[in-house]
Amino acid sequence: MDMDSASSVVLQALTQATSQDTAVLKPAEEQLRQWETQPGFYSVLLNIFNNHMLDVNVRWLAVLYFKNGIDRYWRRVAPHALSEEEKTSLRAGLITNFNEPVNQIATQIAVLIAKVARLDCPRQWPELIPILLESVKGQDGLQQHRALLTFYHVTKTLASKRLAQDRRLFQDLASGIYSFACSLWSHHTDCFLQQIYARDEAAALSSLERTLLSLKVLRKLTVHGFQEPQQNMEVMGFLNAVFERLKQFLECCRQIGSDSTCREKLEKMIILYTKVLLDFLEYHPCAFIPLIQRSLEFAVSYVFTPAGEGVTFERFIVQCMNLIKMIVKNDAYKPAKNIDDSKPESLEAHKIKTAFFTHPTLTEIGRRLVSHYFLLTEEELAMWEEDPESFAVEETGGDSWKYSLRPCTEVLFLDIFHNYSQTLTPVLLDMVQNLQGPTNVEDPVQLLMKDAVYNAVGLAAYELFDNVDFDQWFKNQLLGELQVSHHRYKLIRRRVIWLIGQWISVKFKSDLRPLLYEVILTLMQDPDLVVRIETATTLKLTVDDFEFRTEQFLPYLESIFGLLFQLLQQVTECDTKMQVLHVISCVIERVNIQIRPYVGCLVQYLPLLWKQSEEHNMLRCAILTTLIHLVQGLGAESKNLYPFLLPVIQLSTDVSQPPHVYLLEDGLELWLVTLENSPAITPELLRIFQNMSALLELSSENLRTCFQIVNAYIYLSATEFLQNYAESLCRSFCDLLKDITNEGQVQVLKVVEIALKVSPILGAHMFQPLLPAVFRGIVDGERYPVVMSTYLGIMGRVLLQNSSFFSTLLTQMASECSQEMDLLLGSVIEMWVDRMDNITQPERRKLSSLALLSLLPSDNSVIQDKFCGIINICVEALHDVMTEDPETGTFKDCMLMSHFEEPKLSDDEEPPTEQDKRKKLLALEDPVHSVSLQQFVYEKLKAQQALMGDQGFGVLMETVDTELVRQLQEFLQGL
Repeated sequence: MDMDSASSVVLQALTQATSQDTAVLKPAEEQLRQWETQPGFYSVLLNIFNNHMLDVNVRWLAVLYFKNGIDRYWRRVAPHALSEEEKTSLRAGLITNFNEPVNQIATQIAVLIAKVARLDCPRQWPELIPILLESVKGQDGLQQHRALLTFYHVTKTLASKRLAQDRRLFQDLASGIYSFACSLWSHHTDCFLQQIYARDEAAALSSLERTLLSLKVLRKLTVHGFQEPQQNMEVMGFLNAVFERLKQFLECCRQIGSDSTCREKLEKMIILYTKVLLDFLEYHPCAFIPLIQRSLEFAVSYVFTPAGEGVTFERFIVQCMNLIKMIVKNDAYKPAKNIDDSKPESLEAHKIKTAFFTHPTLTEIGRRLVSHYFLLTEEELAMWEEDPESFAVEETGGDSWKYSLRPCTEVLFLDIFHNYSQTLTPVLLDMVQNLQGPTNVEDPVQLLMKDAVYNAVGLAAYELFDNVDFDQWFKNQLLGELQVSHHRYKLIRRRVIWLIGQWISVKFKSDLRPLLYEVILTLMQDPDLVVRIETATTLKLTVDDFEFRTEQFLPYLESIFGLLFQLLQQVTECDTKMQVLHVISCVIERVNIQIRPYVGCLVQYLPLLWKQSEEHNMLRCAILTTLIHLVQGLGAESKNLYPFLLPVIQLSTDVSQPPHVYLLEDGLELWLVTLENSPAITPELLRIFQNMSALLELSSENLRTCFQIVNAYIYLSATEFLQNYAESLCRSFCDLLKDITNEGQVQVLKVVEIALKVSPILGAHMFQPLLPAVFRGIVDGERYPVVMSTYLGIMGRVLLQNSSFFSTLLTQMASECSQEMDLLLGSVIEMWVDRMDNITQPERRKLSSLALLSLLPSDNSVIQDKFCGIINICVEALHDVMTEDPETGTFKDCMLMSHFEEPKLSDDEEPPTEQDKRKKLLALEDPVHSVSLQQFVYEKLKAQQALMGDQGFGVLMETVDTELVRQLQEFLQGL
């Protein structure tokens, strides 16, 4: 690119690319995209974004194009890589001056310099760090800040490299600049403190920004720049200084109040200091040991004593709690079970922790956690009143302990209680004892305290197993609390039903369940919505529990299910509806077919809810889960849901529809259970299979479910299904087999095997294109045993149940291999005999012997030549399938099935699906289950004897090992 002419055209294109008019914007973007690989393009961009006279949006866009170009074309091995000459020029241009006036552009330039540094520093760009350090020392305020900003981003990027060689280079860099970084941080910190005490907020804010950046640099150097930081006095000195600086900054917070312009930045600074400690503890637990005592003293002082009052803020408390938690549960600080096996540093850390966590300290921490931090706040109580659904969902929120005070408090309580349960159990039980009996509804403080203590008992349920007789407590105390109907007592009703949910899987007698269901039934009608939602959650935990008994629950099923449905209709928030749907799904799953009389209203409501949730894919996932359990519960009756169900499956599994990203996995599961429970194929159910071709192309983790769906269609209606879709399925399978794992190959082959099992003639005809590869795999002796076993299963079906097709296939393969048919057949039999041990399933082993026996009687010399091997396989299979009747001493084939019986089920057993019944009926017609192997061997040998005559047959039998002949005769005695 000629620089002068290029600058004007690139500038014009960038200007057009900032337009709101797509007719102007799109051609400009296309032009810029074409220039990306042109030599000189990035030099032009550099000149444009360094020209402060140009429009900010144009300069911003130039920086972004430059940054993207680094990702794509800076590496030497990249297609259209930048030349070394241009890269040298660009590197020099990037650090000529640090005077960018616009903050956002300055940040982007710093990031792109860091991207280049990641690839080139220090080898191709040794001058970068010295120039940055020199610029940081400068007196010009803007230049100093921009250089410091770049210094931080470069340090952050280099610290993130993980190859051993890169880490060594960063460690060399860190040791060279650490002293300077420390003095820089110390200088800016002192400047800020002087200015803030002098009430010069404008200057203080500027210094605070530099302090923040210099501390960010130090954090990366300290955590990632030293292999054994405990041996570096400067590093340990800095870390010890962090505590003093934290106290100074917290005191600043107290003095300037919450309205100061510095407050937000000041809080960020305090949090960054705590991050330095937390990161160092995470990456260097042993080097942190000298800091354990001071860290615990600092954190406990500010969080659990009056020292923190008026100073601390929520995020800081969370960070302090995380610091305590990480020290308490750090494995490096725990001695081995056998003390002699412990590392010295583990013993030292344990000693420090033990000395700190004295009985009084632990008691104070435990009491304060419960009586102060567990109390519901005014904001939470207001949310309960004004937005009960949000309150209920937030209370059962996800893994947010690192960022939110309540969950963080609860996690810290659990970790400390787990590690010091002997000390804390009596403390907690004493708090419970002080709150026995109903609490005065006019005393809000006591109500909140009881809520907090019960919360603690629920969280520590597993730890308190041996110390609390929960069954007695439930009957004598908690039951009475639940019967207090005053509206202010809703706090306790909600907490008690939550508490029961926490204990249900820990210690709760089975014979108390009916009493609990009575309670749930009552509370599901509580005037307070939060209580009803919490009760539904406890119901889920109860029916999910290992000791759940359907017969105990059935008397309450109709009423509770009706109330659950009412709750589903009453709640309006997406998250709450999902929560209630999960409870409904769980109930349906556990009671199975017993749900059928009660689902009418739900079935009518779900289509409306599906329509309303068009913009809420996660709610739709919950609906899909409910439908899965509903179809399983309804069994064949689920066909009545098809007008709603099938369009839902259609949408969820259509990869051309955007929602499939969220719905596909559950949609496929619903599709599968719908097929498994379908009494008969319908045109609409058949039509949905049009979605499958694209799904198979995805080759995703859902491929196994896709194969199960294909198999379900074959079991349901092989003729209609294969006639409509076998051709496209074959094409998909052929594409899949080109690039698929052995396990995936087996899944494809199993589809063919099932098709042959269900419909031997049609299956062979429809999957004909795949069978030559199966034949070749057998002849070539496929190495992977499971694949070979499946090959033999397929060929066994063809040979036994469609012999004419086998002959056609043999002719085709002989022609392709330029071999005589008999010789090729001999190779197949020989390999079959040789690889019989690959087949582990008794059904396939019997099938193989039936298939090879079906070649008899024969006067073909090749078959007679392999007679010994065929008999060998037969005797092995007889050993597999024959069982001796102890009364008569005769043998019978244990795989024979004579009739279909509906199994007798207990209440907790799932009934067979329609597909299970189809498989049973199919088995009655399957030679493996309808033909006696003993009888078949006898008849085939008799026929061979009749064909050859006694003498010829005798000669043939002499080729068989005498021991095998003896075993064979034993199996055939009495026939």
